[in-house]
Amino acid sequence: MEDRVTTGLYLELGDVDPGHYATGRAPELLARPGVDRVTWWANNVPGRDELPMLVPEGTLLGVAEVDDRFVAPEPHPRTTARLFRRYPRPSQGILTGAPTTGLLVVWISPSAPERTQALRDWGDFVHIRHIAAAALPGFTHVTPYQNTAPGDPSFMHFYELDAEDPEAAYTGMARHMAGYFGGSRTEAFSVWADWQAAGGQVVYCNTFHLLGGSSLSPDGPGTGR
Repeated sequence: MEDRVTTGLYLELGDVDPGHYATGRAPELLARPGVDRVTWWANNVPGRDELPMLVPEGTLLGVAEVDDRFVAPEPHPRTTARLFRRYPRPSQGILTGAPTTGLLVVWISPSAPERTQALRDWGDFVHIRHIAAAALPGFTHVTPYQNTAPGDPSFMHFYELDAEDPEAAYTGMARHMAGYFGGSRTEAFSVWADWQAAGGQVVYCNTFHLLGGSSLSPDGPGTGR
């Protein structure tokens, strides 16, 4: 297990032209106190409908890596923005040294306030734990975050991938995990897969591939995290 050092992530999801984001919005964010790096990502499956989507979909995702000095700005027009802070539990998985070229972003909330801790424990000790242990192809690192504001989502699971095709890695997850658990009809697989039984409600889920990035770090823009 390895851990990231990023204190927080500020995400903007919307229908924004990538070139405009690269030359306009990304420099604006990078100039704000507490921002170390900004990357932008293309949505692999705009309009995904096999899971509930409780926030507006978008074709582009902007991600700013921030520390405690950062104050969220007015959201970029036509975007859904959220500021997340690290949940006080470690990331899971392994950093391979390869750049992060894909993301799986899962926003999730408890179905009722009294189920919040049970959902968080399921996420950390069951769902993410076994994904890391199974060494899914293309998946490297998973970090839990919590929303800094009330409302949906309560949590974010931020999956980093080095896969050439992040969407294919994601769609192969269930098959790979079924093999890990000895079949998709086993009780262990059901417990791992069923966020509703764990007290959860998926707010948003999709995969993204890297378009570009800018950084203040001395070793250049970089895109791996």
